Parts: sequence; C-alpha cells; structure tokens
Amino acid sequence: MNDMSAHAVSPTVADRMARDPIVIHADASLTEAASVMDRNHVHGLPVVDHTGALVGVLSQTDLNRARSTEYLWVNWPGLSVRHLMTSPAVTVHRSTPLLVAARRMEQLGIHRLVVVEDGDDTTPVGVLSMTDLIHALADETGGHPSDGAQGGPGR
Repeated sequence: MNDMSAHAVSPTVADRMARDPIVIHADASLTEAASVMDRNHVHGLPVVDHTGALVGVLSQTDLNRARSTEYLWVNWPGLSVRHLMTSPAVTVHRSTPLLVAARRMEQLGIHRLVVVEDGDDTTPVGVLSMTDLIHALADETGGHPSDGAQGGPGR
C-alpha cells in the first residue's frame, strides 16, 4: 500500500487539527483569558511561558470552576492563568492517527489535545478538539451538518 492510500484510510491529527493555535501566556489574567476565548469562539487555550514553550492548557471548565468556587471567585482579580491551568497539557503529535487521538480523548475524558510537532514537544502547532472529531465523523459517514438537524445553533 502506498503512502497516499494509507493516508486516505487512516487520517492523522494534522488532517483535522486547527492550525496556528491561539495561545495565552501563563501570567495573563483570567479576565484576559476569558475575553480571548469569547472573542475567538474557542473553548480552551494552550498556555505558554515567556519563551513560547507549552506549559499547560486552560479550558472553559477551568474558568467556570473558578467562577463557581467562592474562594476562587473573590480572588479572581489576583489570579492568573497559571493558577487554574491544567499542567502539563495533554499533547498529541501531528502524525498520530486520528482514531488514536480520539481514543485518548475518550479515555482521559477531555475535549481537546494540544498538537505538537513530532520532534518538538514544547511548541504548540495546533489544537484537536472534539468538534474537529465530529466533523471528521460526519465526513467519514457521509453526514452533513444540516442532515436531520432541527433548531438553531447549539454551541
């Protein structure tokens, strides 16, 4: 089997990931992080240090936890991303088969993986989200976003 047909049968993370991820610095405020997520319609952000190296991931769930926890909420103005982020970030290489990445997300109960280069685990090059996997599933099964859908958007 040549590389072209193997690739068609087994798509990789690189085929479906969002490239050039929007990142946030570990020292950024939580307010800034919430604003970046809202403005860019993303549910999570890779967190980088001052050198651009991946140090964690911050999700909407992390922000919601801070909002709903009284101690964290009263201290919100003094907290930065590094206080709430999940560290280390769960990563996946670009060349990883999509099915392997999907299984990893399912096993860990997470909604996104930070994508890194095969030879560099420190620089985020993309994000693979649950939404990306659903798009892949729809394409694989011949489904289309409007097939059988009723009502408005349900982000």
